[in-house]
Amino acid sequence: MDFYLNPENSQHRLIDEYKNYGSIVVAFDFDDTVYDYHKKGRIYNQVIDLLRKLKSLNCYLICWTGQEDVQFVSKYLTVNDIPFDSINENPPFHTSISRKVYSNAYLDDRAGLHQVYNELNYLTEKIKVK
Repeated sequence: MDFYLNPENSQHRLIDEYKNYGSIVVAFDFDDTVYDYHKKGRIYNQVIDLLRKLKSLNCYLICWTGQEDVQFVSKYLTVNDIPFDSINENPPFHTSISRKVYSNAYLDDRAGLHQVYNELNYLTEKIKVK
């Protein structure tokens, strides 16, 4: 098995990166990760609570969205007390002309949300204990 296909290895990598820098960068999807895009009555409290924990640990949070109305996204996040540092933009300490934002982890309903959620939640518990 490839090294980072083992969830324990990617989990340990996140912890090592946090220990080295006192922070990590987490990008999170907007639609159907923190916002009920399809209006099906879904709630995302666990992911939102995780984002709040990460922010309390000095993590940089990027909302990574395909929504064209960035003002709507910003207002929704603010009104619902969902922490974010930028929307679709790299952190100021990472310059790049690539369209892909730099991140140590991506929370996305279509890309392994369960695994990444568990890894980041473990990180918050591990860091909080120390």
